[in-house]
Amino acid sequence: MNSIKIAVIGLGYVGLPLARLFATKYPVVGFDINEGRVAELNKGTDSTLEVEDDILQEVLQSGPNMDKGLYCSSNIEDIKDCNYYIVTVPTPVDSTNRPILTPLYKASETVGKVLKKDDIVVYESTVYPGVTEEECVPVLEKVSGLNFNKDFFVGYSPERINPGDKEHTVEKILKVTSGSTPEIGKKVDDLYASVITAGTYLATTIKVAEAAKVIENSQRDINIAFVNELAKIFNLMDIDTHDVLEAASTKWNFLPFKPGLVGGHCIGVDPYYLAQRAQQFGYHPEIILAGRRMNDGMGKHVAAEVVKLMVQRDIKIKGSKVLVLGITFKENCPDVRNTKAVDVVSNLKSYGINVDVFDPWASPEEVMHEYGLKTTKKPEGNDYDGLVLAVAHKEFANYPFNSLLKDNGVLYDVKGYLEKSLVNGRL
Repeated sequence: MNSIKIAVIGLGYVGLPLARLFATKYPVVGFDINEGRVAELNKGTDSTLEVEDDILQEVLQSGPNMDKGLYCSSNIEDIKDCNYYIVTVPTPVDSTNRPILTPLYKASETVGKVLKKDDIVVYESTVYPGVTEEECVPVLEKVSGLNFNKDFFVGYSPERINPGDKEHTVEKILKVTSGSTPEIGKKVDDLYASVITAGTYLATTIKVAEAAKVIENSQRDINIAFVNELAKIFNLMDIDTHDVLEAASTKWNFLPFKPGLVGGHCIGVDPYYLAQRAQQFGYHPEIILAGRRMNDGMGKHVAAEVVKLMVQRDIKIKGSKVLVLGITFKENCPDVRNTKAVDVVSNLKSYGINVDVFDPWASPEEVMHEYGLKTTKKPEGNDYDGLVLAVAHKEFANYPFNSLLKDNGVLYDVKGYLEKSLVNGRL
């Protein structure tokens, strides 16, 4: 393995932690088309907060020619002499929830331009079964002029990064691997096993590895949809859902899922990839899509519950003022991609409510760019008719909510994060 040189294509929440890890043992060039992102990383700073600056700086190199370490670049010339290309670009959905494979196609074109005989391309992006061999390989062949499984080879090792999680970091999560031939599967597995302390699992085929990844998040999505439906039922019965779940969890095999907003680039997206593929084979996946409908509708439900509580307190809805606390897709993480907290905001606004947003983790510029929402730097005054805790950031654990609320104001806890006695309602 002494001759290995790795290019990681895409330096976001998945690519950077992986590139940093490989760089502790191998020469790694991190490639990204975002020149601003590359410049930031080469200065030793990661705005996603996935890799701490001091850890990043330990592996940084000043150029692409090194024995080991990481150099970040937007110049394709710097990845020409690599022999492993690992693609970690996003795989989103469009406004109708259809998979967008454009980033994968573009990344494959980039790799195809520098692909050489015996090179191995490994995809980590979450996809439906078949994408690697049926969608990406033809692009590699066309651009490079090389023949698949003769001149070059591919593998698939689904990312298992958990943004914001400093305990389950990339090297501590078991990695599924696969290759386009048994020999290549072993090479890909050996490469990851050399840095993943939690170990690896070599899947029988690339399609098996792709399917394993996409059902991981589909399974979580369905389970959360179930407890979201329970929350709606128990709210009608005036039963506290969290009390019910706490009682039920005393049984050893009860699954501890909680109700909430289901967004992000994984759980809120991956089921649509599997559903799309199933429909291509003539099967309509009822349970998967039902779960998605339930979870996609929770922003509207939360807004309606908040408004109901305000009406019960004789608060005039139109022209009232509500503060939404948290706009990222999960707690203690700056990632705002596909966040469902924006659904709460838009649905509250549909009632004629004036909505402010405060999030100590999110970049105001990114929130404005993605959603056209202005965030407040620090909420002040005690003139809010309602507060909605949408994201359980650690900063909100002992937050002075009462200092912001009017005397008859409403505090609604989406996450079940606060003491029950402090809130007027929770999901």
